[in-house]
Amino acid sequence: EVQLVESGGGLVQAGGSLRLSCTASGFAFDRYAIGWFRQAPGKAREGVSCISSSIGRTNYGKSVKGRFTISSDNAKNTVYLQMNSLKPEDTAVYYCAADPNPYSGLHNRYDYWGQGTQVTVSS
Repeated sequence: EVQLVESGGGLVQAGGSLRLSCTASGFAFDRYAIGWFRQAPGKAREGVSCISSSIGRTNYGKSVKGRFTISSDNAKNTVYLQMNSLKPEDTAVYYCAADPNPYSGLHNRYDYWGQGTQVTVSS
């Protein structure tokens, strides 16, 4: 059974940092694209960042480029999203997703999704 479990969300002041973790099981983690997406109330889900270890590729959404860093620890089946210089507009539920196509980018058509973790940035 495929499982994706996010953790690390919380409340932080603007300018602060958080690190999200996504721990996966039930599939060949290092062969999949792993993405982070977010959805704020009343807004469409947005691609934040993705990583494909098998092809050595990372990608970032325009709104987070230069502030967020994605990384992967294949030994732990875990992907991290380091979020720095957080802004109130980063407030959203953050989801981890996995797709068997390592060339998957920041679209929403990933096969597997976690339950999400809330990130709230106060001004």
